[in-house]
Amino acid sequence: MTEHDVIVVGSGAGGASTAYRLIKGGRRVLLLEKGGSLPRDGSTLDVKLVFKSGRFKNQEPWVDGENREFTPGEFYNLGGKTKWYGAALLRFSPHEFQADPAHQALAWPFDYDELAPYYDEAEALLHVNRFDNEPELQALIDRIVAHDPSWRPEALPLGLKREILQDPAEAKHFDGFASASGYKSDAECNLIDLIRDDPGFTLLTEKTVTGLLHAPGEPAKTTGVRCADGSIHEAPVVVLAAGAMSSPRILQDHLAQTGLAASLPSRDQVGANFKMHLNTAVLGLSTFQRHDVLRKTAILFNEKFPHSTIQCLGWLDGEMMSVQLPAAVPKFVDNAVGTRVIGFFATTEDGSSIENRVISGGGATMPVLDYEQHRIEPARREHHALIRAFIVQLARAGLVGVERFAGLAGTAHAIGSLVTGDDPQTSVVDAAGRVHGMANLYVGDGSVLPRTSRINPSLTIYAWGLRLGNHLAGLRP
Repeated sequence: MTEHDVIVVGSGAGGASTAYRLIKGGRRVLLLEKGGSLPRDGSTLDVKLVFKSGRFKNQEPWVDGENREFTPGEFYNLGGKTKWYGAALLRFSPHEFQADPAHQALAWPFDYDELAPYYDEAEALLHVNRFDNEPELQALIDRIVAHDPSWRPEALPLGLKREILQDPAEAKHFDGFASASGYKSDAECNLIDLIRDDPGFTLLTEKTVTGLLHAPGEPAKTTGVRCADGSIHEAPVVVLAAGAMSSPRILQDHLAQTGLAASLPSRDQVGANFKMHLNTAVLGLSTFQRHDVLRKTAILFNEKFPHSTIQCLGWLDGEMMSVQLPAAVPKFVDNAVGTRVIGFFATTEDGSSIENRVISGGGATMPVLDYEQHRIEPARREHHALIRAFIVQLARAGLVGVERFAGLAGTAHAIGSLVTGDDPQTSVVDAAGRVHGMANLYVGDGSVLPRTSRINPSLTIYAWGLRLGNHLAGLRP
């Protein structure tokens, strides 16, 4: 008899929620995390350490489809990217579970109602709140809407404790930083900590999974995992939840090493349909200083751009600007710009292309992210039209708008690469999360999402993980 019922690889939104629901269902779980725990000494709020030196970020190089080297913006630590995200926790809209062929958007194998109860559970676990807009942001939104009522603002649901408003240092450093005081909801604090002391739960950090174990002569029957340190761990069920950049590579390597690459029905889809949103930072520069602190409290919709949103960014100041502007720029210029800028994130759902894919190097060469916008032309056109239109609105409201595209390294919203669907010829996992053609291998992270929607995917990944854990624990309602 094995020591564990399920091995979960990865402790981000999907892995932590799957493990949480399995433990609550009475199962014995081993959770393996590639990185370690983050320090609580305040260093995760240090602008230069976080953004300039990238101390906490992935340092592993990749290449793109043209063999140009770059470093994806991934994080390997307990809690994964949820420790660093901006805590925006929105639900996909019901229509975003359906196919949209004109935008190259795939369909989910079920509708919104299937995921709705897990959205409810995730919102409760993550203590989702909505905050009033601060005076300067509200005044700006009022001016934008007055000039063009097609812009529709809504309060942004955030996984933030209200006490953060009494801690300006944390309030100014929650968007893109890891909270040192626990003000921000994340996979570690809101899920793993709830099961950490359960006798059926085992957590191992600094464990890089390099391969899948299988039954003798049965490569489609997974029996555990192998780690880079030589250790092996066995369980009847394995859940890959290492993220859309890593989970497909683990599966690709297994297919190549065992010969399943020639027979698995979904083999051509493994790593394909990778998506990461088209994201552009838009900065509005004004002639007067700004004093709002939280700032990231609103999101704007406009049905002229049905696959896009404009979301407020958190605090920007001279120190934040100094790591973005050239080193030759004097500090007084950084400060002058930083106190007069308000940031926005222009986001457009990218469509699916089988050519946009993650490719494992098998450990011999660097992994590849082959992703090109020309393969998703409808999304590219809408994104550029969105930015032009919003910069016009900023000008009408008295601000000068400048833009900066996130680029290939901006993988904060990486999803796809192991999409869910009913047909093994066009998807990798079924509606229950099991890899087509594999007996007991499941996927619990954002790589299963067929669509990115027009908003942050975090809450949907949490909901998928809770649903998967519920299914594997035998507790489906």
